[in-house]
Amino acid sequence: MTARALVASNTQPAQLAEAELRQAYDWVPIEQAEQVVALGGDGFMLQTLHAMLGRRRILPVFGMNLGTVGFLMNDWRLEGLEERLARARPFRVSPLTMTATTVGGEHIVLPAINEVSLLRETRQTAKLEVTINDRIVLPELVCDGILVATPAGSTAYNFSAQGPILPLGSALLALTPISPFRPRRWRGAILPEKTRIGIRVLEADKRPVSAVADQREVREVTHVHVEIDHMRDLTLLFDPEHALDDRITMEQFIA
Repeated sequence: MTARALVASNTQPAQLAEAELRQAYDWVPIEQAEQVVALGGDGFMLQTLHAMLGRRRILPVFGMNLGTVGFLMNDWRLEGLEERLARARPFRVSPLTMTATTVGGEHIVLPAINEVSLLRETRQTAKLEVTINDRIVLPELVCDGILVATPAGSTAYNFSAQGPILPLGSALLALTPISPFRPRRWRGAILPEKTRIGIRVLEADKRPVSAVADQREVREVTHVHVEIDHMRDLTLLFDPEHALDDRITMEQFIA
């Protein structure tokens, strides 16, 4: 029998569901688990995955939605959990690694499951130089910011910024500007996931920019490098009838 751990967000619905599940099924501490069941919304799922990356012990995660959107989650049901877990389809999610250098010379490395975004810190627009595999492709992008999204994150902030939806398993990254001013016609790029993306902040003292890896922010950066990290692939588990790749595909047809 597979040893499973149960984790839940601190919201009231998730806490109530956790109490029900603990009475209905057997659970082990996360240190002894082979799988994890997570109760909450997408934010809590990201928190759970980041915690595993931090512990360097990565387990398959089956989420049940007790939040709002729940894009990364399955439907909440108390009954039949053992059967659902036995039938669940695994999906691999490769995180990004962001390496940021600050104005003060500090180097910070953070993982990102959805996206890495750079955002202006003041009313002045940001000026960014963009490189692809060490080649300058945009000498000066004037904008509010720019982001790099994975397929799993392409329906989140990236989509709100008019970026493309990427099918899961497409081995692609989305590079999407946020409110670009110049070049006026540039609306982003779709890149192979092996691409090394570099962003240099021009006039970093005058036009400060922050870098955010999912929900973790580094302020006043001068350089940011982003690339995929296959050494720490994550596994999400989904009901066959409610799989993540299907949801990503159908998101393109929602008006």
